[in-house]
Amino acid sequence: MSEDKPFHEPRLALNRIYTKTGDQGETHLASGERVPKDSPRLECYGAIDELNAFVGMAAFTVADFLTACPRLRELAAILTRVQHELFNLGSVLATTPGNIHPRQARVTEAEIAKLEAEIDAMNAGLPPLRSFVLPGGSRLNTELHVCRTVCRRAERLLVSAARNEQIDAVNLRYLNRLSDAFFVWSRWASIVMGVEEALWSPNLGATAQSGQPA
Repeated sequence: MSEDKPFHEPRLALNRIYTKTGDQGETHLASGERVPKDSPRLECYGAIDELNAFVGMAAFTVADFLTACPRLRELAAILTRVQHELFNLGSVLATTPGNIHPRQARVTEAEIAKLEAEIDAMNAGLPPLRSFVLPGGSRLNTELHVCRTVCRRAERLLVSAARNEQIDAVNLRYLNRLSDAFFVWSRWASIVMGVEEALWSPNLGATAQSGQPA
């Protein structure tokens, strides 16, 4: 392992997939403690894991459109990086603070700064919004909005867990910024693909269409 890398490389030997040790509703943290599977810390990195799966889905959709829209290569690279960052985040959340190794994978201020730079760069080329946007217009836009909402749920779970457990504030800032990034990426993807954005119209609901006064 190169000593110039900030984090340890994985040291795993996944020879068995099931162990039966979790059959009673408990599991081990990465740091060895045995906890219920619905503990706040597990809820947090479980949501991170779910988010990572949806990011992978969005990345797969991006790959489908690269030939027709080469500009999406920028987003493809970003989503791949984010998947690794989310796994790093899950790693540190799966470890109690006193057992975190100085070179254990995690997110830092560098990841937040990178997201902010990408948000600013992509948002600069977007038309100003005159209404809220709805998920839609393309499969990719919708998948990125799913990522945004799952990211927000992970953030809420982390806020809740932080009331009773020691959670590094950088983890909350990362998720907060990432959810903003998914919003911008969803808009950016629609624009570069030439897809019209779906804008919220309060008067397209059943009440307005019925002609009856509210």
